[in-house]
Formats: sequence, C-alpha cells, structure tokens
Amino acid sequence: MRRIRELDDTLSNKISAGEVVERPASVVKELVENAIDGGSTIIEIDVEEAGLSSIRVIDNGQGILEEDIRTAFKRHATSKIKDQNDLFRIRTLGFRGEALPSIASVSIVDMTTSTGENAGARIVLEGGKLITHEKAQSRKGTDITVSGLFFNTPARLKYMKTINTELGNITDVVNRLALAHPTISFRLRHQKRILLQTTGSGNVQQVLAAIYGMNIAKKMIPISASSLDFQVSGFVALPEITRASRNYISTMINGRFIKNYSLVRAILEGYHTLLPIGRFPIVLLTVEMDPLLVDVNVHPSKLEVRLSKEKELNELVTEAIKSVFMKQQLIPTGFTTPKEAKKPVEQTSFTFQPRKEKPVSSPSFSYEKEQLLSPTEMKKLYEREDDETYKAPVSLQETPVFPEAVNEPLWDEEMPLEQEDRSDEETASRVPTLYPIGQMHGTYIFAQNERGLYILDQHAAQERIKYEYFREKLGQVDRQLQEMLLPLTLEFSTDDYLKIVDNKEALEQVGVFLEPFGQHSFIVRSHPHWFPAGKEKELIEEMIEQVLAMKTVDIKKLREEVAIMMSCKAAIKANRHLRNDEIQALLDELQRTSDPFTCPHGRPIIIHYSTYEMEKMFKRVM
Repeated sequence: MRRIRELDDTLSNKISAGEVVERPASVVKELVENAIDGGSTIIEIDVEEAGLSSIRVIDNGQGILEEDIRTAFKRHATSKIKDQNDLFRIRTLGFRGEALPSIASVSIVDMTTSTGENAGARIVLEGGKLITHEKAQSRKGTDITVSGLFFNTPARLKYMKTINTELGNITDVVNRLALAHPTISFRLRHQKRILLQTTGSGNVQQVLAAIYGMNIAKKMIPISASSLDFQVSGFVALPEITRASRNYISTMINGRFIKNYSLVRAILEGYHTLLPIGRFPIVLLTVEMDPLLVDVNVHPSKLEVRLSKEKELNELVTEAIKSVFMKQQLIPTGFTTPKEAKKPVEQTSFTFQPRKEKPVSSPSFSYEKEQLLSPTEMKKLYEREDDETYKAPVSLQETPVFPEAVNEPLWDEEMPLEQEDRSDEETASRVPTLYPIGQMHGTYIFAQNERGLYILDQHAAQERIKYEYFREKLGQVDRQLQEMLLPLTLEFSTDDYLKIVDNKEALEQVGVFLEPFGQHSFIVRSHPHWFPAGKEKELIEEMIEQVLAMKTVDIKKLREEVAIMMSCKAAIKANRHLRNDEIQALLDELQRTSDPFTCPHGRPIIIHYSTYEMEKMFKRVM
C-alpha cells in the first residue's frame, strides 16, 4: 500500500491559508490588493467585530468574467503572470494565485462581480466548497464579503487578539495601502463608523493628514532623489516629531509596502544624531525601480523582498534625508498654531536693539563633575515630554475617526497643505544670531534676538560642538602624539587579548596605540594631543571596550561612537556658571557647527518662544 499520497485541494488550501491568512488584517490586505490590481479608483472596506464577524470589500475595478469566477478560487490560478519570465518582472501586488482559495478554505465567501458588459455572477463558498454559482445583477466591479473567519479552524481563532488589536492591524494595512496609492479613494468603516477616508486626488500629503492629523502632516518635509536605478520620493517628519517604535516608518517599493531592516536603518542614518535615543521618526519612503532588481517572491505574505544593489539604494536614501535637513532650521518653537501667529498684535510690539559687544575668543571650559540641578520642568522641556506633538499620538493603528456624515471631500483637492512659514532669516542662517541674557541654575542659557526668546541647554550645545570637532579629528588620525607621564598598562583575558590583537589596526585609527607588554597585556605610552585633558585613561579603556563589544568592528561606526563618547565627557556640565562673554563664545561656536539643533544623542539644544507667544502669555494680546 502506498504511503505517499497527493492531498486534495481543500486540505492543500487550508494548509496554504496558514501562511497567507494569519488574521483578519491578512484578508483585508489580500482583497484590497486584488481590487488595486483590478484597476479600481474607489475601494470601500467595511468590517464588523474587527473582521472576525465579516469583512466586505467593494471596488469599481474591471471585475471578473463569469467563466473565470470558479477558476479564481483554485490554487495557483492567476491572471497576473503567464510564464517564468513574468515572475521576474512583477508589477502587480498579487501574483501567486493563493489568496482567494486560502481565504475561502477558512471562511464563508460571498462574491458578486461584473465586467460591466454583461450580467454579473455570484458565487458562494463555505470552507472552500462551492455552495452557489449563479448569474446576478451587478454594477462594474467586485463586491466580496468574507464572514465566519476561521470557523473551521478553532485553533487559529483561539489565538486572535482583542477587538482593538485586530482592528488596529486592519487600519495599519489600509493606511499603508492608501499611502502607497494616493490616486485611489479609500474608505474604511468599522461597525458603520468611518476610520479613514481619502479622496484619491493623488496628493500624498493629504493622505498623511487623514492618517496622522493636519498638524503632523504640515511638519513633514518632501524628499526626492534619483540615480540610474532608483527614483526615491516621500515625506520625512521634522526630528521634533518622534514615536516610540519603528512602526511609523512606511517603506514602499513599486507601490508595495515592504519590510526591510536595511532600508529602515538607512532612513535612521539619514536622521543621524537628530533623533533622541530610543525614538523613531514618521517617514513615508517610496522607491520606484526596475522589477528585475527586486524579488518579491520570498514569502506568501509578500512583505519581505530581496533587493539587488541594496547598498546603492541605502546610500541614496540616507543622503536624500540628510540633504533635506541640512536646508532646514530645526529649532522647535512654541505651541502657537500658524493661524494664531498671523493675528495682528493689539499692542505696540517690543523693539529689539542688541547690545554692541566686542567679539571674544572661545574660552577653554574645564571638566567638572556633573550635577543636574535644573528643575523638573526644564528637564522635561528639553526631553520634549510636554510638547503638544507628543500628546495623543495618531499612529497607523490609531486612526482619527471622522464624522459619520462625511460625503464631500475633507479638504479642497486643489489646495495643497501649507507648510509652516519660515522667515528669510531662518532659511539664510540655520541658527540666527543670538544675544545672551543670562543663565538659569547654571544649566540653561537664555538668549534673545528680534524674533523672541531662545533657551539653550549648555551641555547639549557644547556636546554638539565637541562632537563635530572630535569626529573630524578621528577621521584624520595623525602621528602627532603626546607622551604620557605614566604609561598605561592594560591586562585582558585570553579571548579579549586575541580579539584586540586582531583589531589593533582599527584601534590605531581612533588614536589608541597599543604595544604588547608581557602575557595578555598591553602598554600605552602616548595618545593624540587632542584627547580631552584628564580623561585619557578612561577614554582609551572605553574605546577598547567598544571594540570588544562589537561582533564585527566597523571603523566608521567605531569612530562615530568614540566621537560621541569623547564629546559627552569633554562638554561643559550642568551647574557650571558662565560669564556673558563665555555664553556669547559658546553661541558663536554653535552657530558654526553643521547640525546645531541636537546633541549627538538627539536631544534638542535650542527652543524658541516668539515675541508673539510671550505677549500672549502675558495677555498683552488676546
């Protein structure tokens, strides 16, 4: 008796459904992608009980011929590819022919469709078995309802999350599809309540506004870059707008939302030191490329792809983001809306006349023990904990709810979203000229100009100055060494000693020169003259520790980490009182840096309150 047998279609589809249909959001994704591939310009999604009760997708696409309707529910039946050559030039979202049979095998499917030329057709399947196939009156397009999801696979149903979690996954899918296809009008409803509605006008920023809200959309900057192989476009949020996870980074390749860790890392590298540690930006990145350079046939969910020339794409993305921020003034402002700022001032405005002072040379700050004595409110201000952009975040899983009676467009389709106004001074100089007023608790610097009040974190400011200095020095290590009065002897375990020997050349490129000295030991006799005074031993030990912690030593990353560490140790600390000439010298040095808005750890350096905002707080204007 034969022991190997061919599985029947029903069982094969149910097995396939384990990969394709993971949860209700998977069903929504597959059905909406089919609607997009069918040339739809309007797609409506209605879900009940987060899709566990029913999912209905209505589109105005090309529909399915009556003679093809049964075939559509057979495994590996598709109209999107014909031979193996098509497999390497995929331009549609679907192509495997697995979605419909997989969905039908674990649910009850009722689909009515028409090409608009003849009478339509209706088909009903339960657990993959045909129940009804008949002619039906239908407008052009497809209307498909999936109900009783996982009714015949109780183990899968048991592991569904809460209604809110599953609904969040559905909104996440629809939001990303809307971002990838702004020319399609999407409407998502749950229990007859609208969660997302887009106009299909093609304006990506309007879709961003529908998902994240108008205030955040106005703080997203367009990016664009191209090479022989790639066309990159999208929007990146100002660094002051951050989130606690990477889920707000949406990457699209040829209209398909994909997950690619390397591409996300390139995006974060574009922000570089502008983001606080543990915080992530809101980004929409769209990449157009030859289908030959991307393999989407990696996993049934089609979220993972393999990219040719991945390194070149990552470099293009990183440079595109860096270049756009180099043109921006990234000083967070007060919380007045742009409309309020345009109101006429009811009382006489302040006139500002800066004091004329002789230029002073930059003082040499000495290292002092750090004492964070600033008030909690000031600390929160610089950690951005009380920034209104951090309150009630609108995420891809927290979509704003629009009123039930939304039938007309949510905005004027011809009118683009206005970016926040920036003065000529802001665009001409990344940091305006500032005049010191004084200090608070030896930690925060107060300065002014004709635009209002500026508050600076003095440690963060000099950390940025020192970081750029050390980064430059580490990139051009020379042999101008300073002899140590007492040579430094370092002992290590056998494993660590061998790893250090293997990476001795990398350590020399960051200024650590080791000589073997007995068994498992090294001696350091000299160091670059620009090492922070008094911190040489500590720095050398920490640099060696960083090399030991790296699985593979990347000299570029090592130099970056060392520059950040050095700048933190060398920068002026809290509770250090400065004279006005020292403050002015610090402001002048900061103005000469390439990225004067955040410290190397991503914390803000400067916060600005306009004259209008100050007058409003004191009720001089209403």
